[in-house]
Amino acid sequence: MSSPLTTASPAAPASTSGAGRGAPRLRGTRRHSPDRPRRSLLLTVLTSLIVLYTVVPLVWLVINATKTQAGLADSSGMWFADDFALWDNIRDTFTYHDGVFTRWLLNTLLYVVLGAGGATLLAVLGGYALAKFDFPGKRGVFATVIGAVAVPGTALAVPTFLMFSKMGLTDTPWAVIIPSLVSPFGLYLMWVFATEAIPAELLEAARIDGAGEARTFFTVALPLLAPGIVTVLLFTTVATWNNYFLPLIMLKDPDWYPLTLGLSAWNSQAETVGGEVIFNLVITGSLVTILPLIAAFLLLQKYWQSGLAAGSVKE
Repeated sequence: MSSPLTTASPAAPASTSGAGRGAPRLRGTRRHSPDRPRRSLLLTVLTSLIVLYTVVPLVWLVINATKTQAGLADSSGMWFADDFALWDNIRDTFTYHDGVFTRWLLNTLLYVVLGAGGATLLAVLGGYALAKFDFPGKRGVFATVIGAVAVPGTALAVPTFLMFSKMGLTDTPWAVIIPSLVSPFGLYLMWVFATEAIPAELLEAARIDGAGEARTFFTVALPLLAPGIVTVLLFTTVATWNNYFLPLIMLKDPDWYPLTLGLSAWNSQAETVGGEVIFNLVITGSLVTILPLIAAFLLLQKYWQSGLAAGSVKE
């Protein structure tokens, strides 16, 4: 009885070691951290499709802006032609029809500076007041703002035209600038941003120190609202820069056209009898038109991202 036990005892460690080497290991749980987020194949595919949907038209625009009118018809849309005519197209775009493209560019800048700038200013003042002051009818104002956000601008274009025609403001720059001053989405965004970005205790401390409401706003609240202001400014600038339907029904004089309406008029020349076909200038003008927006987003990207993320994390 004792000998089997004696012979089995030296083999026990070996069998245990062999079992440890041959047994399958349990797969450890992979930990995901902010530095190594979880990967999703479906999300990657969807994001890639969105990137293609966004980038392919831009690539097409850049490629075809380098072609002459004949090159547009003789070459593939997604590859360059034999002749490189980008600089000639840019020169012809700014000099065609006595340089009317430059006038349209200045008109667009005027509408953006006064319209988008004014809309941002009103949104900042209104959002700060709605966020930090209590007054009768505040709930009604909130419901009105939410309802105005849900109404598309095109639905209000015809009533706006009838109202402005009664006042004799159609076919003037004010017919585009004044409606652009109203931005319900910008007001709502500044309302939400000011509620989270400005502590009430900070305002109370400034008032206790003797600062008036105007000084409190400009010295205390306004610096804290900078990311939100940039975000609203970007949204209103893009909306005013790309505005097409409102100028279409408000303006008849080509000298007051913005870039969107002017390029549409150039594009329509091919459909008129005896009209000059200048698709190469339309494409080049479209490329020149989007460059300021791309530059604005790249330069103000960090403020825009911080403005969108504000209020998402509470300490």
